[in-house]
Amino acid sequence: MQLQKDVTMTSSPVENTHLQRLRQLSRVLAAACLWLMVMLPMAVVGYWLVADGPQLAVRAQLPVHAIQAPLMAWQRWAGAVLTLLPLSLLLTGLWEARRCFRRFVAGEIFSAGTVRCLRRFAGWVMASVATGMVTATAISVLLTINNPPGLRHLAISVGSDQVFTLFFAGMVWLMAAVIGEARELADENAAFV
Repeated sequence: MQLQKDVTMTSSPVENTHLQRLRQLSRVLAAACLWLMVMLPMAVVGYWLVADGPQLAVRAQLPVHAIQAPLMAWQRWAGAVLTLLPLSLLLTGLWEARRCFRRFVAGEIFSAGTVRCLRRFAGWVMASVATGMVTATAISVLLTINNPPGLRHLAISVGSDQVFTLFFAGMVWLMAAVIGEARELADENAAFV
């Protein structure tokens, strides 16, 4: 359901200005999603290649001096791959967000396609968080695997950032469901008129 023609033909100049601002912001956010999709994987790989042991340990929820043996190249590359797994799911979510913003630019504010994009975005973000919890545990083992026996670590953690991200994704999914229900009600009411 495209609102572009209906809104611009029957709305006041103030509403048209508001719609233009929405479109402009949507263009910026769609471009930002694309930029993040390109830059984040490169940043992750770069970080794993240059970060020192204590930085990687703290990032993996380990004590600063948990990594006792020098990290080997294969450990750094494996750590980067493990970090890229949840990131790839998040980037898929960003792709859906970008599709949603592009629909806003086209004037599809309450379309079924927009609702699908929002729901998919939320689902991919949830999957990313869940995968990140598992890979973080694997990374803690990976970083300390060359330590002497008894000094290896297995860190399992759930942080407030993960809980917040799950909460945020759940809110987006619920809002998309509400918009979808409202759209279906509006379609039913329009059919009676």
